Amino acid sequence: MRTEQPTTIHLTDYRQPDYLIDETHLTFELFEDHALVHSRLAMRANAAGEGGALPPLVLHGQDLVLQSVALDEQALTADAWQVDDSSLTLQPQAREFELAITTRIEPQNNTALEGLYKSGGMFCTQCEAEGFRKITYYLDRPDVMSRFTTTVTAERGSYPVLLSNGNLIASGEHEGGRHWATWEDPFPKPAYLFALVAGDLYRIDDSFTTMSGREVELRIYVEPENREQCGHAMDSLKRSMRWDEEVYGREYDLDIFMIVAVNDFNMGAMENKGLNIFNSSCVLAHPDTATDMAFQRVEAVVAHEYFHNWSGNRVTCRDWFQLSLKEGFTVFRDAEFSADMNSRTVKRIEDATFLRANQFAEDAGPMAHPVRPDSYMEISNFYTLTIYEKGAEVVRMLHTLLGAEGFRKGTDLYFERHDGQAVTCDDFITALEDANEADFTQFKRWYSQAGTPVLQVDGRYDAASSTFQLLCRQSCPATPGQTEKLPFVIPLRLALLDGEGREMPLQLAGETQACGTETVLAVTEAEQLFVFENVREEPLPSLLRGFSAPVKLVYPYSRDDRVFLAMHDPDGFNRWEAAQSLAVDVLQGLIGIHQAGRPLLLDQRLLEVHRAVLKDDSLDPAMVAEILRLPSEAYLVELAEEADVEAIHHVRDWVRRELATALAETMWSRFRQLGDGAGAYRADAESMARRSLRNTLLGYLMLTESSEALSVCVQQFVEAGNMTDRQAALVALVNSPHEQQKHAALEEFAQRWNAYPLVMDQWFSIQAASPLPGGLERVQGLMKHPAFTLRNPNKVRALIGAFANQNLANFHRADGAGYRFVADQIIELNRLNPQIASRMLTPLTRWRKFDEPRQLLMKAELARILASDDLSPDVYEVVSKSLA
Repeated sequence: MRTEQPTTIHLTDYRQPDYLIDETHLTFELFEDHALVHSRLAMRANAAGEGGALPPLVLHGQDLVLQSVALDEQALTADAWQVDDSSLTLQPQAREFELAITTRIEPQNNTALEGLYKSGGMFCTQCEAEGFRKITYYLDRPDVMSRFTTTVTAERGSYPVLLSNGNLIASGEHEGGRHWATWEDPFPKPAYLFALVAGDLYRIDDSFTTMSGREVELRIYVEPENREQCGHAMDSLKRSMRWDEEVYGREYDLDIFMIVAVNDFNMGAMENKGLNIFNSSCVLAHPDTATDMAFQRVEAVVAHEYFHNWSGNRVTCRDWFQLSLKEGFTVFRDAEFSADMNSRTVKRIEDATFLRANQFAEDAGPMAHPVRPDSYMEISNFYTLTIYEKGAEVVRMLHTLLGAEGFRKGTDLYFERHDGQAVTCDDFITALEDANEADFTQFKRWYSQAGTPVLQVDGRYDAASSTFQLLCRQSCPATPGQTEKLPFVIPLRLALLDGEGREMPLQLAGETQACGTETVLAVTEAEQLFVFENVREEPLPSLLRGFSAPVKLVYPYSRDDRVFLAMHDPDGFNRWEAAQSLAVDVLQGLIGIHQAGRPLLLDQRLLEVHRAVLKDDSLDPAMVAEILRLPSEAYLVELAEEADVEAIHHVRDWVRRELATALAETMWSRFRQLGDGAGAYRADAESMARRSLRNTLLGYLMLTESSEALSVCVQQFVEAGNMTDRQAALVALVNSPHEQQKHAALEEFAQRWNAYPLVMDQWFSIQAASPLPGGLERVQGLMKHPAFTLRNPNKVRALIGAFANQNLANFHRADGAGYRFVADQIIELNRLNPQIASRMLTPLTRWRKFDEPRQLLMKAELARILASDDLSPDVYEVVSKSLA
């Protein structure tokens, strides 16, 4: 059992480093059973520090074997330094000096996948956030920026490709079949952006001409068998580079940009300067093996990591509390890129859906924290939805308040003012303020206050004075360490609709004339009244358009109001939102009826909306598909005070079947109208939208259990010309009662794609997420499949993660077996890969949402994990906070 508690690090304790590193020269000697790392550091005392005697130099290090230390070319004896589990300490004698260190590491045994490790036959690195300290002793903190020169040596036959950051400046041969390559990165960077790759890799080449006319080499490195799956990633990279020039004026700065696909990777990808290392799932995309969702993910992740070249690399974080400075900003940038490449409305729907079902739950849980946290035990635990997705929403609100032109002025100043620096969220805000003569003092509460604000809005129309009043009240629930919250700045985008659904002219009290038909109100007080004048009839407000703030909106819409908005709102997002909120209201009402033991009866207004959008050919098919998808079980759990998992699952499934039965004729008509998907695969927005709607309809039609639906589904599975359609058919079959066809399809799929790890991940996930009875036993059986291993994060996410996060009916079994199973896997993963173990904990941490028997069962499993031997700081922090 763990006896010591990990150290808590506080933002208020930040101090500038005592020493800086101007130049870092690294030489790696790579062997099969170990690696030697020789570092030569040009260091100096920090002039910003206090004068007087030089302080001790404390370098970070973990899991290292120290072999030698030299100061200004003089070898030091062991009594000149002190080493413990996390650091090397010695005493410099001059303000400027050169420090040389040699360490020995064992990458082949590094199952945590931090620092230098082996993925199959490839050496690779992952140094964010604090992985570099597992390579050599160093000042592993983001505010120490250095110019790196790296030489990699290895046996040529097994490792013909040797890569690192920057530009290749020299290479050559050694005796005994070994060779070397030296890379130089001219831009100062912190150690977390260091990268190294050595392996037998196939290279895909292309180029890009920048806006200033420079030619940049583009390279993607993959294992040879994956060489046909990189075209989409390369095209996405070139589109990203052009978009960043056109929208932000940011030009790439090196002669070469490289991406390497790695099978074993804790994250999605890493933005190391000039050498991005990607989880292979975020690079490889071919119509035969990847779905439309995978194609879109590749495009988004490639863009995200490329955009980091400026928002994260050229300007980086002063400390890890500022993580959202780079991640929130860059997620916003990649979301805007994806919106421009595809459907802006559908992209916004997808982002809002994900945020409300997942990040809102994080805000309401034990790990709730501000976008800029106040403290942490293990920084890896703070690569969260709050930092990324909510952080992006905070940046989006700034963009909304300033407008596109004002925001661009602010970011131009930010990049110009802080290029080559490690800065803070306050520095970002200050640049936006200075460029626009704005004051965001109150707005910065979004960075310091945790939780999801609730925005209560009430409307009152006065026909005599032709005025419409909106009374806005905001509040925010207590979160760990923050019981009282001050008012936020909430941008409320809105329009007023007349009886025909037309947007009415908007004239706020005090304005001399109407200023357009849509506006953004800045709600800044706990209670605030807005009055619109010259309103000629009672309007219906269309509120929070485009999800203009990450809040929970409460307005007394009737079901008829929601039907009207779903049918008529000119704003695509709010049209979807009205249909979604109508479905939520219907489902919540039926859940109460089911719990009372009364018979269920579907509100015909929901049928009316679904029938209308199905028949409306003017709507984007992808938007129609989004409207037809009922709110997820996870979102319904998030909305409930006490979630009744069985009732939620039963009612949602019942409503889907009722819709399918009542609308079968209309669904068949639209399904046939969309065609059979024959012809060459296209990854454009129009084609993806058509497939999205067609496969959504197939899922509904299979619920009717008609022989025609089964025949069409089996035919699509067998004859599909792309993985999107094949997988959709497989999902429908797996969740059907047709056992013979289901098992035949699963067996055929596995036999056909057994050599493709990412496709097999889909096979695992589809079965793990199936809510049919016996889900836990299916997952336990799949863990014995030869394609599964706990050592690969993608496999863990595909099977265990899908079961715990998507299969709520089986995970929350009343006997607690689902909880015990996941806890067992977390205990084992804690030994292999603490980061992944920590992330698998999330479903158990939300025990407060459920009934008392389940709470006790979940807490018992958390306590069992806490009592485990050698618990990592990653897991300890999450479990201890969950039980507090």
